Amino acid sequence: MAVNNLNDIIKGCQKGKASAQKQLYHTFAAKMFAVCMRYCKDKTEAEDCLQEGFIKVFNNIDKYGFKGSFEGWIRRIMVNTVIEVYRKKQPELLVDEFPLLAEDVTEDVNDASFSHDELLIMIQELPPKYKLVFNLYVMEGLSHAEIAETSGISIGTSKSNLARARQWLKKSIENRLLEKKQAVC
Repeated sequence: MAVNNLNDIIKGCQKGKASAQKQLYHTFAAKMFAVCMRYCKDKTEAEDCLQEGFIKVFNNIDKYGFKGSFEGWIRRIMVNTVIEVYRKKQPELLVDEFPLLAEDVTEDVNDASFSHDELLIMIQELPPKYKLVFNLYVMEGLSHAEIAETSGISIGTSKSNLARARQWLKKSIENRLLEKKQAVC
């Protein structure tokens, strides 16, 4: 989309024009839905977060100052919305509620070949606290201090949950490699 056209749409939204809001939604909904899906447990929850996020976008669009990436601005609102929903819905889970996975992975996961969709499914299967920290750190590029501040956990818990998420994913990859080998035999 041309920058001038996007700026016109944004200005229309700032004036409260429904046609501009509809155009903005259709321009960014698919990308923002993908962002929500990375954090949510299922499609319904992601759709709810997307809707709530766009309500926030439209309620705060007058605060956008045409500086920086507009898509990045929307993305930040969506991530914050998902975190807010997560914090309201999820019971506090202690790090030790999930067993620590074995440090050693018997298969060579570095040579594993998985599709983008297969990897996203594995990330989706992470326990909620691990998935939140993993996505914020790996996908959004936040530091542990930023994760701690936005999600209401300590920096140490953020680091621990990331390490455990990585262990969980290694074990998931190992299991899928074993399944693939067994299917070939």
